Amino acid sequence: MPKPLSNPKTRRAFDTDFKLQVVQMVKTQGVSISQVYKDMELGPTAVKYLLGQFEAEQSGHSGIGKPLTANHQRIR
Repeated sequence: MPKPLSNPKTRRAFDTDFKLQVVQMVKTQGVSISQVYKDMELGPTAVKYLLGQFEAEQSGHSGIGKPLTANHQRIR
């Protein structure tokens, strides 16, 4: 039988401004994905997910989760 975790990690939540900051670091400032996730203390998957969500919204799709862009926030 597996042991229960003694120190389980809690799921972190980030506001829209933080998410947009992460996307802007890669898209407009030219910071590499690996540098962004190290600087912002995120995992690489989280950064790639946010970039994918942003790109989906920019191409007119709804994306996944809470909208990042103001236009999609207004629509929702």
